[in-house]
Amino acid sequence: MEEDHSSREGNGFEMEDDDKEHSVSMLREPFLVRNIKNNTSQIAIVGANTCPIESLDYEIADNELFRQDWRSRKKVEIYQYVVLKWTLALLIGLGTGLVGFFNNLAVENIAGFKLLLTNNLMLENKYYQAFATYAGCNVVLAIAAAALCAYVAPAAAGSGIPEVKAYLNGVDAPSILAPATLFVKIFGSIFGVAAGFVVGKEGPMVHTGACIASLLGQGGSRKYHLTWKWLRYFKNDRDRRDLVTCGSAAGVAAAFRAPVGGVLFALEEAASWWRSALLWRTFFTTAVVAVVLRGLIDFCRSGKCGLFGQGGLIMFDVNSRKAFYSTPDLLAVVFLGVIGGVFGSLYNYCVDKVLRTYSLINERGPSFKILLVIVISLLTSCCSYGLPWLSKCIPCPPHLAEKCPTEGRSGNFKNFQCPPNHYNDLASLVFNTSDDAIRNLFTSGSEKEFHLSTLMVFFFAIYCLGIVTYGIAVPSGLFIPVILAGASYGRLIGTMLGPLSNLDAGLCALLGAASFLGGTMRMTVSLCVILLELTNDLLMLPLMMLVLLISKTVADSFNKGIYDQMVRMKGFPYMEAHAEPYMRHLVASDVVSGPLVSFSGIEKVGNLLHALKATGHNGFPVIDEPPCSDAPELCGLVLRSHLLVLLRGKKFTKQRVKTGSGITKSLKAHDFAKAGSGKGVKLEDLEITEEEMEMYVDLHPITNTSPYTVVETMSLAKAAVLFRELGLRHLCVVPKTPGRPPIVGILTRHDFTPDHILGLYPHIKPHK
Repeated sequence: MEEDHSSREGNGFEMEDDDKEHSVSMLREPFLVRNIKNNTSQIAIVGANTCPIESLDYEIADNELFRQDWRSRKKVEIYQYVVLKWTLALLIGLGTGLVGFFNNLAVENIAGFKLLLTNNLMLENKYYQAFATYAGCNVVLAIAAAALCAYVAPAAAGSGIPEVKAYLNGVDAPSILAPATLFVKIFGSIFGVAAGFVVGKEGPMVHTGACIASLLGQGGSRKYHLTWKWLRYFKNDRDRRDLVTCGSAAGVAAAFRAPVGGVLFALEEAASWWRSALLWRTFFTTAVVAVVLRGLIDFCRSGKCGLFGQGGLIMFDVNSRKAFYSTPDLLAVVFLGVIGGVFGSLYNYCVDKVLRTYSLINERGPSFKILLVIVISLLTSCCSYGLPWLSKCIPCPPHLAEKCPTEGRSGNFKNFQCPPNHYNDLASLVFNTSDDAIRNLFTSGSEKEFHLSTLMVFFFAIYCLGIVTYGIAVPSGLFIPVILAGASYGRLIGTMLGPLSNLDAGLCALLGAASFLGGTMRMTVSLCVILLELTNDLLMLPLMMLVLLISKTVADSFNKGIYDQMVRMKGFPYMEAHAEPYMRHLVASDVVSGPLVSFSGIEKVGNLLHALKATGHNGFPVIDEPPCSDAPELCGLVLRSHLLVLLRGKKFTKQRVKTGSGITKSLKAHDFAKAGSGKGVKLEDLEITEEEMEMYVDLHPITNTSPYTVVETMSLAKAAVLFRELGLRHLCVVPKTPGRPPIVGILTRHDFTPDHILGLYPHIKPHK
């Protein structure tokens, strides 16, 4: 397992193996003396598995090769680069839109067929056979989703939003955006949602969009001879970061048919770095998604898409009932916001505890993951099929525009076990697809359609099932369970208010969904716009804003948002936008420890190989010493990946002389570009002879001569903000006084994590 530090040798860079060789244990000694347990910087839970993690190189390596490459570029190549960026944005939009449509088409047809089959058996009074068919279909679909996640791509389990959020913050993990993860995310999400789990396909769509963007931005594949010269511009983390940001926005746009909401989601929740050029490109990507989806949905209205019809893509149009409200109604809205904040924070707390429990089960192996999924599937099937039997049959209201009881799989008036001209209101909610259940709850002008007891039972069932389902080894989103639970208590309160309020029960359901979303996810602007685009009701904007602000404020007093909580729980070293208060009492040199691993500007090959084998560091300071300079001075920083490429090129000399011009002629900047999916040069690939070990190599051509540096007395809080805002991987700490070595150490992401700092200084009490 690799690690970013070159400032310390005592950091445990192989966490899994306790019985390491003596030389490595010696490197750890300084931290062992201080009782440091490094459990955040190298290992994190990705999907359902524990994986080694790395940091991303967002900083441009300003070395001789890079500058030569820019000088040699013609105007045509620069225009080509700009056109390619927009072309890739277009392709991301097209790809994500098509996948979003395919997801919905598949889910609606599979789930619809399953519900129709069960309904037909129930009409023949074969209730036990109906349950066996229903539960059997659910278990088969659940096993298919779990098997894909357990054996093919464990990184595809869960929502994927915490992983994408961490990636855009600068944290890389194996397989997080790999082609296998994309495949499993698409089909696992289809099987999981169709299996009747209380999960959504919206979170997985964000991860799917990010995977599509990463795949397109990898510059082809040398392995399969699918690489082109003009795609080499994107073989760096900086451009891939922008593409993944576009992909995450496209995922939200495809899931909710909300292009503006997608852009705001990427800005508010996903991305850590933003600029106006990226805003424009992201908006273009989501606009492409919207156009693709609109065209495909119009095609399906002709009945050529099986059971899909006009449903599937969530669009809950509630603008048929105008929103009239008075001052007393605002009290009800405030109450909904407070309830949403309390329920949302409790939901986050319970999800955290369940995830910690499930991780103990999941780490025992793939078979245990699948067994857990089967148990939750059977529990969900029993609730979906069993709860409606507790509800009484209700006579169909007269003068209805729609048929009662409902024929087929959709509609508000499910017959279930009831006699003719009667319906089961609880079956209309639980024995249905999630999208249809939300439509039923948002339906306006039908206060008496659902009994209070029905709404109460449905709320508790969805609330509890949503908690126990999230964390199993299937791709699962949180939006739909949260919208369902929030809409149910919103409609419950709206029905109870009845004649006392001007607000319709369907509009109260919408406000309830908004309050619960705000209480769990702690987003405001993006959620407000997404819900407005979903419901097509601009008149609800003031109330929506009010309820979101109140629910977020109330919930923030208890705990963090669900995605922030999960990023921390999974162990990602996420850099917050603000520094922790206790960092103001420390300076940069307080968290830097040694000894330091550095190289001379012209270094012996044997020394390079020894350092690369003995440490897992990804950055090394290069120091020029006499006769190359009058006194020791910091030349810059060289990356591990660049050293490996240079050693493979074998541009060695027997004497300690500069050979920079020879290296720049034989090696080009694109030779040092980041390989796709981490398939770069490995240390094991190098074949260095004993004679070559005694030779020298000039590091100046590949040394970043302008690394970011801070003086050792800089406040750690300032250094943390600088590190995060610039998207750095390494921050050099230089001495304040002359006459000392030119570099004190290097700060990396791990040095700013609370576990590391509080481990060094246990007397510091962090603010809660």
